[in-house]
Amino acid sequence: MDDLLLLIHRIPYPPNKGDKIRSYHLLRYLSTRYRVHLATFVDDADDWQHVPAVRALCASSHFAPLSPLKARLRSLGALLFNRALSLDYYRDAGVDRWVRETVARVAPARVLAFSSPMAQYWLDGEGKGQGDPMRRVIDFCDVDSDKWRQYAARKRFPASLLYRYEADRLLRYERTAAARSGAALFVSQPEAELFRRLAPESAAKTGYFSNGVDTDFFSPAHAGANPYEATEIPVVFCGAMDYWPNVDAVTWFADAILPAARARLPALRFYIVGARPSAEVQQLAARDGIRVTGTVDDVRPYVVHAALSVAPLRVARGIQNKVLEAMAMSKAVIVTPAALEGIDAEPGRELVRADDAATFIAALLHLLAPPQTSVRDAMGRAARALVTSTYGWDARLAPLARLLELPARAELALGFEPESVPESALEPMPGLTTEPAREAMPESAPAARHASGPAAQAGPAPVSASASTPQRGATA
Repeated sequence: MDDLLLLIHRIPYPPNKGDKIRSYHLLRYLSTRYRVHLATFVDDADDWQHVPAVRALCASSHFAPLSPLKARLRSLGALLFNRALSLDYYRDAGVDRWVRETVARVAPARVLAFSSPMAQYWLDGEGKGQGDPMRRVIDFCDVDSDKWRQYAARKRFPASLLYRYEADRLLRYERTAAARSGAALFVSQPEAELFRRLAPESAAKTGYFSNGVDTDFFSPAHAGANPYEATEIPVVFCGAMDYWPNVDAVTWFADAILPAARARLPALRFYIVGARPSAEVQQLAARDGIRVTGTVDDVRPYVVHAALSVAPLRVARGIQNKVLEAMAMSKAVIVTPAALEGIDAEPGRELVRADDAATFIAALLHLLAPPQTSVRDAMGRAARALVTSTYGWDARLAPLARLLELPARAELALGFEPESVPESALEPMPGLTTEPAREAMPESAPAARHASGPAAQAGPAPVSASASTPQRGATA
């Protein structure tokens, strides 16, 4: 196998939230095709226990501790240098040193940066990012600069000023990173099209590959025990509840939608399921008809046994895994346009789209009416059929493998209109390996996707390991 350098901003395990789901399946897939050398950060003490599962997929690895509070304070230094705060947030001398030593030791022909700040480890410094034969690809996932722009529009001064600064500086950096790479990839066609408009100089090498779903894990066959009371009509939202777009979504639902719906349907209960609920989310639990669970061992019973799943996001970037996972579990889902982005589903058949609060209320009351039970069930079956046939991870990642095999200076990406790219860049190539992807997790590991066990030894030191050298540093 050839060597590949993989840079990820957060440990890609457990796959229990948007970016970690994508990065985990990316690592798992690449590990069957390359000797992967991984550098990543651990920003949650609970995640140190998962280092061995990730290390097992790598030829060598480096895990750097990251304190979110210290990183936020450190990132403010970027203001003095007129650069994006996100870069200083993920700036680490130990990671930089490990990357340089790994490049010198194994001379990888390919490097993939997952999220734009990780590209700084091959953009900064003389000789990095240009003038050598290394094939460089960035998976931006989302246009993060536009996310900060959306935040600025919804936040008050002075936060809005800081977010606007970050949007401008990060876009400047994103354009530089894309210009110096062979391909700039995103999670959906709308994200890629947005970046082409924002960075026209890199339009020819901007593309996308969509997220997939583990349809065996997210299946109605894994219903588990019903967590709801028999007298209530539960609707559920699942997500990381310290993430501001999710906080905004459930707050908007609680303020603008739930009261009117409960006035007509008093048994309706809104369940907010997800780890680390913010103070604002916790306060919602004091209202009638709202339950905030915090971390649960497994989200699947909450989705399968709910009457409906809802995704009332007003600010969103890329594909929402929570929507695809609910669809995979044969659940009817009501989504906003932002939550529908990048999902090729037919509204009215495989899900319901609600453009505003009034439409959302009407959709809730219509689908929860007793005569509509068969309609919900049929929509759930159609949703699972779509996800099963279209959103398998290996099929989604196969074009990326072909892209990585292009010459270092080639500028062909994936996700273009067929007339814009040679057919060979979109269709399966003869001889492309089709063996099943290696599953390096232990049999019991999938439960970790939606559980937070006791914190393992966090340790202040980074963890580095190599397949050919003794492991050093703290143990996970």
